[in-house]
Amino acid sequence: MKVLVLGGDGYLGWPTALHLSDRGHEVAVLDNGARRGYDDELGVTSLVPIRRLDERVTAWEEVSGTRLGVYHGDLLDAEYVRATLAEFGPDAVVHFAEQRSAPYSMLDRDHATYTQHNNVVGTLNLLYGIAETDPDIHLVKLGTLGEYGTPNIDIEEGWLTVEHNGRSDRVLFPKRPGSFYHLSKVHDSHNIEFACRAWDLRATDLNQGVVYGHHTAQTGCDECLATRFDYDAVFGTVLNRFVVQAVLGEPLTVYGSGGQTRGVIDIRDTVECVRLAVENPAARGEFRVFNQLTESFSVGELAELVVDTYPGTIEIAYLDNPRVEADQHHYNVVSTGLPALGLQPHRLADTLITSLFGLVERHSGRVDRSALLPTVQWRLPGR
Repeated sequence: MKVLVLGGDGYLGWPTALHLSDRGHEVAVLDNGARRGYDDELGVTSLVPIRRLDERVTAWEEVSGTRLGVYHGDLLDAEYVRATLAEFGPDAVVHFAEQRSAPYSMLDRDHATYTQHNNVVGTLNLLYGIAETDPDIHLVKLGTLGEYGTPNIDIEEGWLTVEHNGRSDRVLFPKRPGSFYHLSKVHDSHNIEFACRAWDLRATDLNQGVVYGHHTAQTGCDECLATRFDYDAVFGTVLNRFVVQAVLGEPLTVYGSGGQTRGVIDIRDTVECVRLAVENPAARGEFRVFNQLTESFSVGELAELVVDTYPGTIEIAYLDNPRVEADQHHYNVVSTGLPALGLQPHRLADTLITSLFGLVERHSGRVDRSALLPTVQWRLPGR
């Protein structure tokens, strides 16, 4: 198949492109360089050095003997999107090309409006581009489990059958997101579902949990192929932050009591989930939703796992939670679609944390300790 990976220079987009290429697909990546620009803006960088996109592409060609196509452009340019789709002619488009940080979207008004404009308008331009060039293109869109929030009922896989006053209907599962970033993803999901219904497009929405890990079979072939490792309080994941703090001998910073529960998934499973979705496309007119996670942990459980695994004495520090979220809540997510397609998941407790310790130790001199502490408040000043 021909697959266009949008945001193909990012943490997940890059290893996904390599994974699909390695499985025999003809792959091109499109990126506007925004993720590297956020580093410049915030004064932080990936713990693991990452090469320029052209160097990465050359390294992959040397390792695999396979060429990756490269497009430099922005989804906010609707004519560029349409022209690129027409030129490459993909069977599937994998869409990672969005601002992906909840804290970044909560920095201030400008960052909130930027996030929603960039994400929602970019996806709308993509939907129109697909409809106008080839409605048979399968859109595989990275969503987030954060769209659902933490309802006091089980989270079904995208859809919910509702009974009311003796009648029933199948509706999209109610969304209660926790940031302006997560709200942008909700708007995306509703826009994509409408486009499938109105224009007979085909789409798969991957509502993904927190991704952990750094290496895939392909990125491990050469240091030039490495993907990002973000640990800072704006773009870093909680597990990455804990691992860095453990290696540095600093207390693990848990927000609130640590009772907040999240779904998680290994990066190797993420790229495999995308492959399964690409190779098993949704039907025309279908808006298909997969909840993409393999396990669930509370933040406190993740901290205890790091403490138990690291060969040293580590303390846990409990900070006032800068976010507006339930400290204790029900969390049970239904996830059957991807296992039914053949996903064989990795487990966090197996080997991952120990491998991350060594990775951080090798690059510990690049850590900016000041970037570990939370600086973004969900509540407005004085509230």
